[in-house]
Amino acid sequence: MTQPTFNTYGAVDLGALAARAQRAAAPAPARPAAAGAPGAASSEAAPGAWVIDATEADFADVVLQASMTVPVVLDFWASWCGPCRQLSPILERLAEEAGGRWLLAKVDADAEQRLAAAFQVQSIPSVFAVVKGQPVPLFQGALPEPQVRQYLDELLRVAEANGVAGRLPAPGAEDADRTPAAEPQPDPRYDAAYDAAERGDYAAAAAEFTRLLGETPADAEAVAGLAQVQLLGRVQAVADPDAVLEAAAAQPQSVGTQLEAADLEFATGAADAAFERLLALVRATSGAEREQARGRILDYFTLLGPDDPRVPATRRALARALF
Repeated sequence: MTQPTFNTYGAVDLGALAARAQRAAAPAPARPAAAGAPGAASSEAAPGAWVIDATEADFADVVLQASMTVPVVLDFWASWCGPCRQLSPILERLAEEAGGRWLLAKVDADAEQRLAAAFQVQSIPSVFAVVKGQPVPLFQGALPEPQVRQYLDELLRVAEANGVAGRLPAPGAEDADRTPAAEPQPDPRYDAAYDAAERGDYAAAAAEFTRLLGETPADAEAVAGLAQVQLLGRVQAVADPDAVLEAAAAQPQSVGTQLEAADLEFATGAADAAFERLLALVRATSGAEREQARGRILDYFTLLGPDDPRVPATRRALARALF
């Protein structure tokens, strides 16, 4: 079986859903610093702590917020759908087994027709994910459990590559720990940048992060945020990912094409392939072109974080390639 791959090209506009669902007293959008942001989701858990029912009304407050910390898997189903009755128990069981590494949000396609239309659901069951506010198509139909597991494993890799690798609290943990100071509050300085990113306006988000770095050059969150939205902006601008990858294979000396291909690989969870491509480019180039490839590798280091084992290994390989 081939490894599943995901992309967000021609993506769903989740910003419109969030705008329709926003209420006057809606909380601020979740930020990476607010580790407990998805807590509201667990209060509605149906079969288990990590399975909820999602509606258009709470989509922004529950699904989009939780997707900043863990991938949210959307299961579009209907009561009359036989294959849905086969797939849903598999997803529910795997969600519980994952122990909070991802959240399952079940969507009644009949009751939530605008939500189904926003995701361009053609048939049910249909399964999507949301990672950091961005939609990720997964699969359609009642697949057997081994294939479902494969898609979910790849989803977790994609999410980790995009800085989403948290875990939801265990059942009962929130009740046991409910104190006013239990959760850090998001820093309002980043609100404009994160709001722009959640709207899909990556250029505005990049400008805001750049402004913050002008004020505080060592701001680690702004550095990471800028690298993230710059990557998302570059990937969003690619009209035909397959054509770019084919061109990169045919034109190994084309620096621009290789950089585009590396972005596509990194954004879809293939960080190792992206690093190998860029290291080859470092070895084959010099001057400004080599610096472009080196800089892109450093951007990926920022996105993965210093604790990712691929960072020191690639850093050593980069040093060998440079010297």
